[in-house]
Amino acid sequence: MSNQLPRSRRKKVEQALEDGVNPKGSPRSKKKPKIHRFARSRVKVGTMRTIRFPLLETEMGDPWPVRVTVIHGSKPGPVLTLLGAVHGDELIGPMALTHLLGTQFCGPDRPIDPENLAGTIRIVPVVNLPGYRMRSRYFPDGRDLNRESPGSSKGNTTSRVAQRVFKNIIKGSDYVVDVHTAARGRTNLPQIRADLADPASNLMARAFGIEVILDSLGPRGSFRRSANEMDIGYVTYEGGGANASDAGAVQVVLYGILNIMRSLSMISGNPSRPQARLLAHGSQWIRADEGGLLDMRTPAGRFVEEGEIVATITDPERPGAIATVISPVQGLLICTATNPYVNSGAPVGHILPIHRGRKTVESMLNEDRILVPSGTDGDPPWREETEVDEIQVEGEWFEGSVDGGWHSEHGPPMPQVSAEEEAES
Repeated sequence: MSNQLPRSRRKKVEQALEDGVNPKGSPRSKKKPKIHRFARSRVKVGTMRTIRFPLLETEMGDPWPVRVTVIHGSKPGPVLTLLGAVHGDELIGPMALTHLLGTQFCGPDRPIDPENLAGTIRIVPVVNLPGYRMRSRYFPDGRDLNRESPGSSKGNTTSRVAQRVFKNIIKGSDYVVDVHTAARGRTNLPQIRADLADPASNLMARAFGIEVILDSLGPRGSFRRSANEMDIGYVTYEGGGANASDAGAVQVVLYGILNIMRSLSMISGNPSRPQARLLAHGSQWIRADEGGLLDMRTPAGRFVEEGEIVATITDPERPGAIATVISPVQGLLICTATNPYVNSGAPVGHILPIHRGRKTVESMLNEDRILVPSGTDGDPPWREETEVDEIQVEGEWFEGSVDGGWHSEHGPPMPQVSAEEEAES
């Protein structure tokens, strides 16, 4: 493996595992359920209600009301908040959370039955309503909502919205699942990102039940970092790409959320677990050495060998000239470029180097040497936690961020957004 995990970081992650968390949730979850209050509205015990929550407090103009569905159980338990489309062009969250609210999952004798639910679920399929309407990652002022947390009631437009979202939706939660996709110009293998040194987030990341977990602090200004600073468990799911549908990525979201609910004893049943987990603390990048049109030969999720050709580049102005892009290491591709326009130095793939545990990883691949995440085709066979192999992928994140290697060539930011803010989806 590459560079060793710093000793201080390793101790924090190990301590989080030793500490663990109360699976029933926060101290308030032990009290007898009462009426749940949200945005000046009340939700009775054992019921479900959809509330319109304005992103802005204003008497003139569009307040951007988003729909928040509250499912308030009849039994004590934690408050779990589910967020979609914090970036307006990332559609896997809206799709998955809308499905979750359908009759297949919600209602009498369904997995989420308000009469039998322990705790409260708050579901916001679309957080960034104006960005969603514009099919844009950003807010109308060109800023990234997920870089303005915890926000300010006196700040710019996006900062004011961030303040209301954090104060009214996130702050009252015990746990949060934030559903994202890769940014424009690339696509992600389904994965969980969490600060594994935070006990509640560590529990959630493992409970989600998929193979790839990236251990990282949330970017500065992200809801995840602000929530962790208040001891709120928070994981970010990443799967698929922007402005695109992906049935497999949606299915994994539903599978993972139900797993977390089972782990927190909010609903009945035992959580499903993968055959093995990759706990990654760093990665490497595959970059183009030439500019032109990219033809990606290997999809996200593919296990590649050192020296393997993962893409080719052609230049219409130089007929017949073809350049190859080679993987510098053996490992698992967790993200690949979908934008065919590249310059020399542009990243085209994000890879987790695999040196230890290779046989275990290979046993999880299909006939095309692709990792198909648990939950894509239904629940995997039952396993005890002690039966799950864990493979540590050591190293560091480029410039301290999981997505630090991507840059504006895969979708230029809006005028007011710096390149640094493009770091993580």
